[in-house]
Amino acid sequence: MEDEGAKVRPSPLGLAVLSLLIAGPLHPYGMQRLIRLWGKDQVINVGQRANLYKTIARMKEGGLVTIRHSERSFQYPERTVYQLTDEGRAAVRDWLTEMLAAPRREFPQFPAALSFAMLLTPQAAEAALARRAEVLRGRLTELEEELPRHSARLPRVVLLDDEYRRALTAAELTWITGLIDELRSGELTWSEDQLVDLASADLGGVDPELVE
Repeated sequence: MEDEGAKVRPSPLGLAVLSLLIAGPLHPYGMQRLIRLWGKDQVINVGQRANLYKTIARMKEGGLVTIRHSERSFQYPERTVYQLTDEGRAAVRDWLTEMLAAPRREFPQFPAALSFAMLLTPQAAEAALARRAEVLRGRLTELEEELPRHSARLPRVVLLDDEYRRALTAAELTWITGLIDELRSGELTWSEDQLVDLASADLGGVDPELVE
C-alpha cells in the first residue's frame, strides 16, 4: 500500500507545522505564535492564518497529523489541538533532509527582472538598483541587530536561517554596489539599437513559422 504521507507535497509551512509538533501537541494559533516569536515568519509565509489551516488539513488528510482533542476557554473560541502521527514524525525528517541536501530550482522575482534590465536605460536601471541597495542596507542593519539579541536566549542552531539571510543580504548588497559603480562610470552600458541588432541576429537562423 502506498504511504499516505507521500501524497502530501512538502512545503516550508508544512515543514514548520510538523517541526513544531515534534515538541508536543499544539493548536494552530500556538503554531502561528511560535513561528512569529522565533522569527520564522521571515522565511516562512504564515501571514494568512487560512493558509495555515489549509496546510494542516492537507497533512491530516495525508495521515501526517491527527486531532488530539479540542479545548475551549472563556477568552477564546474552541481550538483544535493537533499531534504528529508516526508517519508525520518520519516525514518531517525526510522533508528536512531533502530540503537541506538538494538545491531546488526556484524562480524568484529579482533574477527575472535582471534578465530584462536591458529594457531600461542604464541610468534608469542604476536608479532602481540604488533604491534596492538602500533597502538591503536597512535589512542588513536589522539582521545585525537582531542576531545578537536572539542569540542571547536561543541556541545558534535555531538561528541558522537568520545567519543565512544575513550572508545572502550582505553578498547581494556587495554585488549590487559594484554593479551600480559600473553603471555610473559607464563601464557597463547598452542601447536599444544594440539589443534590436542582437535579437535580429539570434533570430536570423530560426524558421519564421516558429516565431510568428
